[in-house]
Amino acid sequence: MAGAADVEIVKLQSSDGHIIAVPTDVAFLSKTVKNMVSDVGLDQLSDGIELPSISHEVLQKVVEWATHHKDDPAPAEDDENRAKRADDIDQWDADFCKVKQPMLFELILAANYLDMKGLLDLTCKTVANIIRGKNPEQIRAAFNIRNDFTPEEEEQVRKENEWCEESK
Repeated sequence: MAGAADVEIVKLQSSDGHIIAVPTDVAFLSKTVKNMVSDVGLDQLSDGIELPSISHEVLQKVVEWATHHKDDPAPAEDDENRAKRADDIDQWDADFCKVKQPMLFELILAANYLDMKGLLDLTCKTVANIIRGKNPEQIRAAFNIRNDFTPEEEEQVRKENEWCEESK
């Protein structure tokens, strides 16, 4: 029987130089990390895998999510014919995503960089749920986006996209 000492560890180094030691079963939820280890070998990465676009705070959240989901079945490949749902988030994940917007968007970027489909889907669904049912002005307010359209440009966009409003 394998003991705790037999667990292989991957060191992940954040953009600000912090190193987090992570068991391989957690780290390999990232296809990027898994491919790096597969290509080079764990022994060649003993100083850690540099993740230059991920801060320590964000990396800690990513590891928290991966630790919770390490035993989950692999996410299904996207099926273009299958409807995408944003209302199937379990309570732990919903609580995990209750972070300030900058952190949520940093998690999206990290999940994309690390090729972690489950985390990317979760964070994008969270943003979709924030947007759901809001008009453009409310979305701009929610995300602090300045409207740089002139009234004429905005009217032109509305006319070009009237078909979007027909199904409501």
